[in-house]
Amino acid sequence: MGVIPSIARLGRIAALRGPVLDVEFDEGPLPAVNEALRVDASSGPLVAEVQSHIDDRTVRAVALQPTSGLARNVGVMALGAPIAVPVGDKVLGRLLTPTGQVGDGGAPLGPDVPLRPIHRAPPPLDEQSAATAMFETGIKVIDLLAPLAQGGKAAMFGGAGVGKTVLVMELINAMVARYEGVSVFAGIGERSREGHELLTDMRGSGVIDKTVLVFGQMNEPPGARWRVGLTALTIAEHFRDEQKRNVLLLMDNVFRFVQAGSEVSGLLGRMPSRVGYQPTLASEVAALQERIASVHGAAVTAIEAVYVPADDFTDPAVTAISAHLDSSILLSRAMAAEGIYPAVDPLGSSSILLDPQVVGDHHYALAQQVRETIAHYRELQDIISLLGIEELGREDRLIVGRARRLQRFLTQPFMVTQAFTGQAGRSVALADTLQGVAAILAGETDDWPESAFYMVGDIEEARSRVGEGA
Repeated sequence: MGVIPSIARLGRIAALRGPVLDVEFDEGPLPAVNEALRVDASSGPLVAEVQSHIDDRTVRAVALQPTSGLARNVGVMALGAPIAVPVGDKVLGRLLTPTGQVGDGGAPLGPDVPLRPIHRAPPPLDEQSAATAMFETGIKVIDLLAPLAQGGKAAMFGGAGVGKTVLVMELINAMVARYEGVSVFAGIGERSREGHELLTDMRGSGVIDKTVLVFGQMNEPPGARWRVGLTALTIAEHFRDEQKRNVLLLMDNVFRFVQAGSEVSGLLGRMPSRVGYQPTLASEVAALQERIASVHGAAVTAIEAVYVPADDFTDPAVTAISAHLDSSILLSRAMAAEGIYPAVDPLGSSSILLDPQVVGDHHYALAQQVRETIAHYRELQDIISLLGIEELGREDRLIVGRARRLQRFLTQPFMVTQAFTGQAGRSVALADTLQGVAAILAGETDDWPESAFYMVGDIEEARSRVGEGA
């Protein structure tokens, strides 16, 4: 946490409701909104953040750590600045809490580590650079239909159990190892098991030395889950601005940031808005997302997982987040039920990079043809289920066959699931993906069995399966 300034104001707890504190100050100006408070509790120092002014002597603050054991009249110190967290090379390879404390059981960071406030404005528009270069992932369906932008923002949207976290973990595995820069992972409302697995995997794969992990876990107060994204962003901004290094920012799960803000809003006594969300939903999401920006000479590339409550993609939280993105990858429960993994919906996913001027005419034409073929197949699915595929005309039967082969070709085994499936993961270059898709659309594979395409890498692997009688 930040250094105590020379003019620190002292107050006392006037009321306590869960993680919300009302703090009374006898003299001097009240601490500003977003200013940090330190409470010297019996269990150790506790950090809180001012959220509103109740009257001319009292502020209402939200604690970022558990408040059990606190009582009225306990002393509170206003620190005169926002929460400040450690940044720079010393935090590489470490796991931090939202307040900047070491959370991996290792040695303390030391007094010489630079600190930065978690609240700051995004870079001015004239300093920001546009995202026009493609970020290859090695995942066929993403590279083909929803390419990620170097220095852009992408999100995986999906309900519970459709594979968001697995997809984000595969992207970490595929990109961090070959990424020339720093990676910052923000675990927002993550389970303890997920955090432990990620830390162990990164140590095992040798990429931990250029990665920073920041966790505000599911069992922590809403204030911690609400601010963990800002802490991770502050660390990423330091590498971008001070060291001019490219940063890969990974966030799982942004919906829990919104959820934590909703809890905080209710605890502060604000009236709920649409569907029970906080009235400040749009501005809170914007404050987080607009800071994810690239400047000339250094890019911040963000990949986020977003839980979709009850599979409702019109949910206010989902629409508020999607308005800020360059690439949206929708995960489909129906496709997951069919065993199509990754369960990326080829019609619902989109990217601003899927443009002939960016990816080239060949890639763009193939992507559009894939979408048209799969869309036509979906239109015919009701007829097929009622009457059977034999009732279709020859042309429609060809399209259905190719669409089914395309869907299976766009599946692929992941490195991160190798321990569970026993199948080695595949990373496929964009050129090989385009070659395979072009062969299927051209009819070169019409007489191959559909099973030859399921969970393969490139088209040559599918061809070898045909030779083996797959």
